[in-house]
Amino acid sequence: MTPIEPHDLDSALTLARTRRHFFRDCGVGLGSIALSTLLARDTRGADALPSPQSRKDPLVPRKPHFAPKAKAVIYLFMAGAPSQLELFEPKPELTKLNGQTVPESFTKGKRFAFIKGDAKLLGNTRKFGTHGKCGMTLSELLPYHRDIVDDVCWLKGMKTDVFNHGPAKCFVNTGSPQFGRPSMGAWATYGLGSEADSLPGFVVLQSGPRGPRGGASLYGSGFLPSVYQGVPFLKGPSPVLDLAPPPGFDAKRQGEFTDAVRDLNRLRLDATGDPEIETRIAAYEMAYRMQTAAPELMDLSKETRETLDLYGVTPGKPSFAANCLLARRLVERGVRFVQLYHTDWDHHGGALDLTKTLDQICKEVDQPGAALVKDLKRTGLLDSTLVIWGGEFGRTPMGESRETIGRDHHIDAYTMWLAGAGVKGGLVYGKSDEIGYNVVENPVHVHDLQATVLHQLGLEHTKLTYRFQGRDYRLTDVHGTVVKDILA
Repeated sequence: MTPIEPHDLDSALTLARTRRHFFRDCGVGLGSIALSTLLARDTRGADALPSPQSRKDPLVPRKPHFAPKAKAVIYLFMAGAPSQLELFEPKPELTKLNGQTVPESFTKGKRFAFIKGDAKLLGNTRKFGTHGKCGMTLSELLPYHRDIVDDVCWLKGMKTDVFNHGPAKCFVNTGSPQFGRPSMGAWATYGLGSEADSLPGFVVLQSGPRGPRGGASLYGSGFLPSVYQGVPFLKGPSPVLDLAPPPGFDAKRQGEFTDAVRDLNRLRLDATGDPEIETRIAAYEMAYRMQTAAPELMDLSKETRETLDLYGVTPGKPSFAANCLLARRLVERGVRFVQLYHTDWDHHGGALDLTKTLDQICKEVDQPGAALVKDLKRTGLLDSTLVIWGGEFGRTPMGESRETIGRDHHIDAYTMWLAGAGVKGGLVYGKSDEIGYNVVENPVHVHDLQATVLHQLGLEHTKLTYRFQGRDYRLTDVHGTVVKDILA
């Protein structure tokens, strides 16, 4: 190793002192950064979709295309595809035909994930009841949902195009079965920015034994600047990795470091106009503010016992219930889009069947999902928050026989529900045939659902576009119609 000469050491120390002096005394400390960010939100909040290169704060709130009904979205994603036939659709004729082969006209030209065209019909053994003024049918597996049937719009005619999990999850979240497109939450924050000063505009919460197939692509920003991607929050009091400074790194040293990085990034941004550098600057500033905001958000101890019992939350124990309560707390704090993923709905039979494992997963989501709607309603937030519940597709009327009985993936008829933000409550919309195979009344395609969600946020889905590789892209591609029948 070459020894350092004394004059070289003096030069290095002088350079270091000069750099520290510049970044400490040039008037761009963390306080001024935060202040300038807040002032920018006030002075430029009326901007409508400026080019990414012109934005100083990429998440500044912006005007929608027209007056919105929804300020925020909470998407309860049931990853793996719940069986509509065990939860929402009793289908007496299917039970009557149990064990018979479905007519060839139903399966000719169709593809399934595992079963063949000669699979036998599988009747339903669950008990169902009719509830609410709307007369919605619910199975015994969802007793808490009985309390919200008249607050919810039940979409019984859902249809999609893709029958394998990863691509199908990608399709409902991004409008394309191919990975690399922006997610719905990314489009929403790109179009509207965020009202949250100290939290990301798009937050992702996960529960269940694993993450969803498709991973981060389901909530990514694709070709949009990465500031619009979903930020996964971890379980526990420190939801974001590396958010807290390391031991011994005090506020003064952190401020000097952040100031230096911020100014170097700003110089590079001025030279290149690269929106990803804006993302980097915004991430550092957001991280600084989140050091206080995130732990306060995750602390549920200040919630009343009544509220904790409503959701079924055990303090300190991560769960779908805790995530539902966190979702309410996030939209209270101005977060634009919150997505909850709960896995293990893939009931083919075997380890995941239509008996014990379905019973268990329904217990995990039934009470908290219903509680979220009740809580938003009693706090007045349901009027401005759109809640979505559902998976990537449904399950076949035909059975799939493994060690135990299950159902295969089905794209031609399944059920989802919406609540709040100008959606008609107590409406059962759409209908499938007598065995639950095809939609026969008021179909709603995935692209129609996406167009409707954006519409409730005040965004015209055909106008919310981004130019990439020579063409304008949008969430709904060249498809999608707003489902106006379900809107109040």
